[in-house]
Amino acid sequence: MDKVRAMQTFVRIVEANSFSKAAESLNLPRASLTATMQTLERHLGAQLLKRTTRRLSLTPEGERYYQQCGEILAAIDAAEAEFLGEEGRRLNGSLRIDLPGALGRSVVLPRIAEFRERHPELQLTISQSDRLVDLTAEGIDCALRVGTLQDSALVARRIGLMRFTIAAAPGYLQRRGVPASMDELPQHEAVVHFSGRTGRAFDWEVEHDGTLGKVPMQGGVAVNDAEANLLCALQGLGLAQLGRYQARAHVAAGTLVEVLPGVTPTPMPVSLLYPRGRMSSPRLQAFAAWLAAIFDDDPDLRLAHD
Repeated sequence: MDKVRAMQTFVRIVEANSFSKAAESLNLPRASLTATMQTLERHLGAQLLKRTTRRLSLTPEGERYYQQCGEILAAIDAAEAEFLGEEGRRLNGSLRIDLPGALGRSVVLPRIAEFRERHPELQLTISQSDRLVDLTAEGIDCALRVGTLQDSALVARRIGLMRFTIAAAPGYLQRRGVPASMDELPQHEAVVHFSGRTGRAFDWEVEHDGTLGKVPMQGGVAVNDAEANLLCALQGLGLAQLGRYQARAHVAAGTLVEVLPGVTPTPMPVSLLYPRGRMSSPRLQAFAAWLAAIFDDDPDLRLAHD
């Protein structure tokens, strides 16, 4: 048995989440992939995949083996690239990426053609969601996420820092007045932003005069999406805590007004998540470096302060 080829076949099946799609991408008959997997599982003495008529999923042994295969195959690619010259270092194959909705549409996707121009032979598959994804089970190489991350099974490489502002539409401020201090915030209507994962509303965490505090805000509209938060604020439904990258064009146009400039909402980290050992992949290295440069270009998202 060609162990490297068997690993490549297994990884491709997981990435495609389908024997048929994997066979098509490898230009091989489906029966060949089935035979390879049967041989590999017999050799390892473990079942790697659960197959039903509707679904393909990894067993616990399959999850561990998939991560190890990713590390081994990435190391092979990196070792070969040093000896193959410029042509050999051209990236090919596939990269599966998951982006958060608002940040992906506003910051990453408008510039994704730049990355494609640098690596035209690399096939990108980009999904968008704000949920916690199982990278291994769903065949995703990396995911961009905002906020503090809890999953120790993944590596989180911090690439940015999202800064926030408190803003409202001029019509709302005319009706309700402009808050003069942090103490007046709870007296106002807010567009409440809640977690799509837990359903819990996020308190506003702010810093003022060197003191960090949380402000519980109430309102008649609650959303779990950053773009929905912005759209509700633009319609005058209340004060909103918005990413500065989202709000700045509207502030410049006068459709939103920043309030309490002396109060600073706590920024949130932006991280690239990937399975342990996967960063040795030249494809993922290239994407992570490009993504970090995109964030460094934006003063409201870069890691370092001006």
